[in-house]
Amino acid sequence: MLAETLRDPVVVAAPFFVVFIVLEAVSFHVFSDDDLRGYERRDAATSITMGLGSLVFTAIARGLALIGYAALYELTPLRVDPSHWTTWVGVLLAVDLLWYAYHRSSHRIRLLWAAHQAHHNSTYFNYSTAVRQKWNPWFEVLFWTPLPLLGVPPWMIFTAFSVNLVYQFLVHTERVGRLPRPIELVFNTPSHHRVHHASDPEYLDRNYGGILIVWDRLFGTFAEEVRRPTYGLTHPVETRSILGLQYREFGAIGRDLRRATGWRERLGYVFRPPGWRPS
Repeated sequence: MLAETLRDPVVVAAPFFVVFIVLEAVSFHVFSDDDLRGYERRDAATSITMGLGSLVFTAIARGLALIGYAALYELTPLRVDPSHWTTWVGVLLAVDLLWYAYHRSSHRIRLLWAAHQAHHNSTYFNYSTAVRQKWNPWFEVLFWTPLPLLGVPPWMIFTAFSVNLVYQFLVHTERVGRLPRPIELVFNTPSHHRVHHASDPEYLDRNYGGILIVWDRLFGTFAEEVRRPTYGLTHPVETRSILGLQYREFGAIGRDLRRATGWRERLGYVFRPPGWRPS
């Protein structure tokens, strides 16, 4: 497991993440642009600290998931051939589609949103925001369970998902404008992902894709960037505490459950979309 972790594309790419963050921050210092938010020292430090913490929780989650995936893999007679390039294409596409399903669910189911909102509670959008990750990856690993049942080896699942995450790091920037139309049509780009991180009403709950934006176009969740977004949550966060940024929404769910008057309300507060209230 340690050897596989050391070969994880995210671990291998980590030094490059640091270089990208530094270069982008310097670019905003040298070439200021009033239309872009750029960097703020405390916000970037918070994002990086949350990212470092997420490595620990992700390692724990992956260790437990490895046990579960291995058990499912042994239960099925199906097997894929990792030595063939077409298998990798198929697995990368499957992981990207499952990422879309998980990502969309994490914005529409409040319990999942409570974990995922940590990635969205910055009002800045840059490469440090990309590493502002959640410390609650438990729901995420459940979405990959169909893959071992289809005969995909657990190590291949983790590798494909890590490739997906490395790609997603690159789309967290304001420095890149629109790319050529064929690329914007098929792939998730910085323009598309800026929309996803926006709190503007016309941009909410859009552009969930990881590598491909095709899923959003197919399933009706795509929105074009027509103006620079306002980043962050619809209700601004009033804490700089990292624990607060990670777990505040779980606390809000608990408060709503205590004042709920029946099981319908309790289930609604947990499983309905964020902001749901009894009519």
